[in-house]
Amino acid sequence: MLRLRTIRIAFNMLSLILSSGTTPVPTLALAQELSTRDWETIWTRVLARHVNDAGQIDFSALQQDRGDLDQVVAFIATVDPNSQPHRFPEPRSRLSYYINAYNALAMHGVLQAGRPESLGGLTKFMFFYLRKFDVGGKSISLYDLENRIIRPMGDERVHFALNCMVVSCPRLPRTAFSADALDRQLDRAARAFVAETRNVRVDPTERKVWLSSIFKFYTEDFLAHAPSLIAYLDHYRAEMIPLDFKILFLDYDWSVNDSQRQGTKG
Repeated sequence: MLRLRTIRIAFNMLSLILSSGTTPVPTLALAQELSTRDWETIWTRVLARHVNDAGQIDFSALQQDRGDLDQVVAFIATVDPNSQPHRFPEPRSRLSYYINAYNALAMHGVLQAGRPESLGGLTKFMFFYLRKFDVGGKSISLYDLENRIIRPMGDERVHFALNCMVVSCPRLPRTAFSADALDRQLDRAARAFVAETRNVRVDPTERKVWLSSIFKFYTEDFLAHAPSLIAYLDHYRAEMIPLDFKILFLDYDWSVNDSQRQGTKG
């Protein structure tokens, strides 16, 4: 049994590497005709149709109805702020593009990988580091998209918006991020994230606070905007946390956030 399981894991990992992020030429041709607003509308349609109020994704239904997602991925493959800067004249338009692109490519990647149950363990390395996606005519991994392009843009609130399709990620919204509303959307995402007990759990008796591991992964990003993690949290929380509480971190759940497997919660 152990040998069979090892072979199955190796096969799945090989599939992750070999599965291509490329899109058929006819789809690419259609994508080039889309405006930025058009592709955000199509991406919103994907989210509204296949993401529930709890932020879970119905990957089974999406697999059967993936035309819109393929069109979104095709747009990302041909258009980005580097290849067509005139489409993205402001930092907010560039950042909203990259947040949407990351989320859409992660969703696409889960389908291409055969809807794995988890992106943890060795699969994490294959999915985030080795697998490449087409963005603006160039090939890039999700890890590099986040760490070499998105994080250097300097808005730490992206960590409440980027979603790699696993359970401990921030709640996936049902509408696309857009340049005009980006600041409000990121602010709302930050407040929603720190309000959920799955991400911030306070024990006044023990004078401890348990935080999502996102605050451990990206501590330096948050501390660039506040003197401590608790001070950062208090900026977005209705109920303040004393600054001297001890911080601990919650385990990160890398299970794919599939509504059919996790159970629909909303």
